[in-house]
Amino acid sequence: MSAIIRKIIHTAAAPGAIGPYSQAVVVDRTMYISGQLGMDVLSGQLVAGGVQAQAKQALINMGEILKAAGCGYENVFTCNFPARAAYQVSALPRGGLVEIEAIAVLGPITDSS
Repeated sequence: MSAIIRKIIHTAAAPGAIGPYSQAVVVDRTMYISGQLGMDVLSGQLVAGGVQAQAKQALINMGEILKAAGCGYENVFTCNFPARAAYQVSALPRGGLVEIEAIAVLGPITDSS
């Protein structure tokens, strides 16, 4: 059996991990992106403006991680959804109001019937 390749994805264009985890990990052609907070990469602080502003910034941060892996939002499942990861927390890091994670497949996607 051939070895499966694992690659850690990191970019300075998105906030670094706050704990002992990676921004993203690629296993073969599937990328697991850690939950992203609405933090400004330059200041390291949550953006002002509430949950909508933080959600927008979290998606911008995710886009930078996708770009670092050579793909984009089109590689994140938008239909024919994968299994769901759901969790409850009493508080997000740094008082965040929203955290967004994703699973992306690198390369062209063709759905089978």
